[in-house]
Amino acid sequence: MDRRTTLLAATEFLAWWAALAVLWLILVTTVDTRELAVGAGVAGVAALAAVAARRAVAGR
Repeated sequence: MDRRTTLLAATEFLAWWAALAVLWLILVTTVDTRELAVGAGVAGVAALAAVAARRAVAGR
């Protein structure tokens, strides 16, 4: 992977993470510190899965 590819992959991951974190914040009723940490972590896992799924489909 070259520098441009790495930057694009990181940008895609961060965009997915931000979108999923905002969606979680919209759907949750109360937010405390632990819930915020769990939501951010789960959004990260889901963003990683979204990037992997897109790459798998694009590879076909």
